[in-house]
Amino acid sequence: MMFFRAILVFLFISAMSLSGYAQSKKAKSGIFVDKSGVMRWEKDGTEASFFGVNYTAPFAYGYRSIQRTGISVEQAIKDDVYHFSRLGLDAFRVHVWDVEISDSLGNLINNEHLRLFDFLIAELKKRKIKTLITPIAFWGNGYPEKDEDRGSFSSKYGKQRALVEEAAFLAQERYLKQFFQHKNPYTGLTYQNDPDVIAAEVNNEPQHSGAKELTTQYVNRMVKAIRSTGWSKPIFYNISESPKYADAIVKAKDVQGYTFQWYPTGLVSGHTLKGNYLPHVSRYHIPFDTIPAFKKGAKIVYEFDAGDVLDSYMYPAMAKSFRVAGFQWATQFAYDPMATAHGNTEYQTHYLNMAYTPSKSISLLIASKAFHTLPRSKPQAIDSVFGPFRLSYAASRTEMNTDREFYYSNTTSAKPVDLNNLQHIAGVGSSPVVQYTGTGAYFVDRIANGVWRLEVMPDAVYLSDPFERTSADKMVTGISWAKHDMNLQLPDLGAGFAIKGLNKGNETTGKSVLGEFKISPGVYLLTRENVSSTLNADSYWLNIQLGEFVAPKDTESPVIELFNADKDTDRIMLYNPDWKHRPIQNAAAGDHFVRFNMPELKESTPVHQDVNMSLHKEIPMLGFQVYYGDRMKSAGSTKLARVDTLVIKARSTQPGTNSIQIGLIDVNGQFFAAKLELGADFKAIKVPLNTLKQTAQLLLPRPYPGFGPLYAQPSNTANFDLKLTEKVEVTFQQGLEISTIYFK
Repeated sequence: MMFFRAILVFLFISAMSLSGYAQSKKAKSGIFVDKSGVMRWEKDGTEASFFGVNYTAPFAYGYRSIQRTGISVEQAIKDDVYHFSRLGLDAFRVHVWDVEISDSLGNLINNEHLRLFDFLIAELKKRKIKTLITPIAFWGNGYPEKDEDRGSFSSKYGKQRALVEEAAFLAQERYLKQFFQHKNPYTGLTYQNDPDVIAAEVNNEPQHSGAKELTTQYVNRMVKAIRSTGWSKPIFYNISESPKYADAIVKAKDVQGYTFQWYPTGLVSGHTLKGNYLPHVSRYHIPFDTIPAFKKGAKIVYEFDAGDVLDSYMYPAMAKSFRVAGFQWATQFAYDPMATAHGNTEYQTHYLNMAYTPSKSISLLIASKAFHTLPRSKPQAIDSVFGPFRLSYAASRTEMNTDREFYYSNTTSAKPVDLNNLQHIAGVGSSPVVQYTGTGAYFVDRIANGVWRLEVMPDAVYLSDPFERTSADKMVTGISWAKHDMNLQLPDLGAGFAIKGLNKGNETTGKSVLGEFKISPGVYLLTRENVSSTLNADSYWLNIQLGEFVAPKDTESPVIELFNADKDTDRIMLYNPDWKHRPIQNAAAGDHFVRFNMPELKESTPVHQDVNMSLHKEIPMLGFQVYYGDRMKSAGSTKLARVDTLVIKARSTQPGTNSIQIGLIDVNGQFFAAKLELGADFKAIKVPLNTLKQTAQLLLPRPYPGFGPLYAQPSNTANFDLKLTEKVEVTFQQGLEISTIYFK
């Protein structure tokens, strides 16, 4: 009997040891933050980095708008997560709309929104995409519609009261405890036990007020509530929304890092921004890096985007600046669900979807590569070429070119570094290795020797400015499933490779002639002549099945390209220091002046180009920029050769002399200016172009958060060339009335 008891004890101890070992191994699948504030993998101590998107389908307008299409939200999530995988993303974050899953006391409501959030996490897990959870948003669930009062603690207290009132503290503590004890029905795991949920951010964009001691107390209490559930993973806290409370936030205990956002071109301009915005993203400035405790925390970017920019050169430049600043996580806000991206109704100022914005999507893929490749906290050249990456504002193109990977967001003449060793291609337009007449994105991947997978998206056709005011019945981008010519020049495939459709319903079979063939949207297996393969649609490769394909349906009505940003009178936006803005009343035909008064506009009529304006508390100044690049292109070199003078007809509307600066910005983002004095009478002041001097450019629109640089200093010494200019910038400190600005 004692023998059997001893055996049972031995087996019990062995089982416990094995269980402990398994838990230890499981725990080492995540990340930790070391004493220097660096995120590292537990399994081997190497540095970690993550790049991806925010995505809102389980909540708020994202959820409602998908439902209205008749598409199930689950299917929409599956479709979009597949595209995340194709774009090489490995990070997901969104602020959970607590207003939809909690009551006024902070009790968790296990409803459809929470279920879909768990479903999304499970789908991301299948694609090896990591999740950062932000359980409290404070936001209402309405935008761009009206908020609903869902009876939650955020509806009751709002963001401001939630950060200072004891009853609100208690509700949030209760909510956090229940949220982190919740088990995902699709994975069978709590968020603590899910190795693909790697960290938490306490809340979304807290804006603290009151005593600083209360701020420290709030952070400590929320962190303690999360830890009480057994949560052992890193916890982050937002520091960029409350700059004056940075010292109070870093005093909090048990916080492993801090979160930031970046919207360098502002938000909601109401139209597509034109011009070179690379100067806006040359550096990410952190004003808190002198606080000793801050340096011990890891840094993440929970949201970023180049708002209202449709071109495809910004994301990799932002990724470079993030890495130089020491960030290890960056997630764009926000990826549009494919189900509703035709109208860009969710967030008017953001527009990103693999089917509807193909060039921007490929640039995001390249930005992900840059973020994972570039070293952390190491200086990089402030130019358009860094490592294997190349940016071109003029061509709206980003490229990555290595011996194994070749990616480009628009047509390029660049040749692959090593054509014989090439494994992966993704692009829009044509290149020396892929000639394609369609406008959708495509992916060409080597699966085995002589066997490649080709994925071709349908054409995206822009119908109207996607950054104008949107509505559910207004289509901004159409989809065309046209058949196009393609030519692949890949030595591993040869000139006469076999073509076989893989996606459901695609029965295509054929053979290329000298690498040339016609192709419709879909997925294809390309096989070199005399090569046999057992691969089929159900075969797995990386995080996908070979036959997977997701794309919007063909637009039912004929697609006619109507987009022309100059067809309407452009808008003027006034930006104030609190980052609120409002449009200025449009001009009637024939109006001929713009009047500016400090500290705000009293009367105005717009010039007929894009205008951005900014007002600053620290510096009593108003500034605006006017884009005229399209007019320069149509002027012709002969006419421009006779131009030697910039003329501004203006007057001061306030007593005394008014000093202003007027200058021209070129396609390279360089600024050349002169300072003038205005009197009370209208006067045409002539500025010889050869007197313009290179100087710092006012960055407009103003970035968000507002602690970004006010000016972009010249990146290098440049020569003035009128043909390269595309914007005029005027800054002033007193009331101003302008009749005209022109060249002669």
